[in-house]
Amino acid sequence: MDTMTLWHLTGWEFAALAFAALLVGFSKTAVSGANTVSLAIFAAVLPARASTGILLPVLIAGDVLAVLTYRRHAHWPTLWRLFPAVGVGVAVGTLFLVWADDAVVRTSIGVILLLMAGVTVWRRRQAEAADASRASDSSEASDSSEASDSSEASDSSEASDGGGASSRSGRVKARSYGVLGGFTTMVANAGGPVMSMYLLSAGFRKLGFLGTSAFFFLIVNVSKVPFSAGLGLIDGRSLLLDAVLVVFVVPGAFLGRWAVKRINQRLFERLVIAATVVGGLQLLLT
Repeated sequence: MDTMTLWHLTGWEFAALAFAALLVGFSKTAVSGANTVSLAIFAAVLPARASTGILLPVLIAGDVLAVLTYRRHAHWPTLWRLFPAVGVGVAVGTLFLVWADDAVVRTSIGVILLLMAGVTVWRRRQAEAADASRASDSSEASDSSEASDSSEASDSSEASDGGGASSRSGRVKARSYGVLGGFTTMVANAGGPVMSMYLLSAGFRKLGFLGTSAFFFLIVNVSKVPFSAGLGLIDGRSLLLDAVLVVFVVPGAFLGRWAVKRINQRLFERLVIAATVVGGLQLLLT
């Protein structure tokens, strides 16, 4: 019995899963978080609860390729700061999956996707506002060097006085993002947007961002395998389908590596957000 017959897939459904697997590879080496579209496709084509277990090995394959590509750029202090909170989130997500049936998981995935899309839009607007503010400050500084010197002294004093509070705020932020990322990645494999927002807010540049997120998701996703297997989400049938879909991850990863320096980031993010919203609404309304 072939894989399509085993899972009762039509040709179009298998093509959709293959495209989703290719997009996983692309997102792992180019635009982290874009695989939320893959999540929506998997949950739409397959039973929602089972889809999380089937998608996990596909994600791990993409993580391995990303680590091989960006392994020199990981920032390990950030990873060690996140892992304890992520562990708590994974444990909570596991308990949720023990309780939740397929309908609840499907609705939860839809809500998580819409929430992540909304927060991503908010983050982008905040970043644009900050860029505009810095541009305005730079313009004012060119008009008045004395005002600039005074402002710099004031900023330096405030930064020095508020260092302790900033450090405490950073730890709280890391724990909050870690718990939410652990929960969303366990329940829906949707931790990408959460961690993307954290790493971007921490000021990571492109290669550091990709290298750190690659190791983060490889370690976290591998650690989820025993939980998913224990819940019956990973078994012989799911691994058979994974063995076929992993083939499509590889060209996606190479495409992402080629595109990372050429892609129009803003346009792609808008397309990803739009596709995520559509996927989330589809899961909620069907």
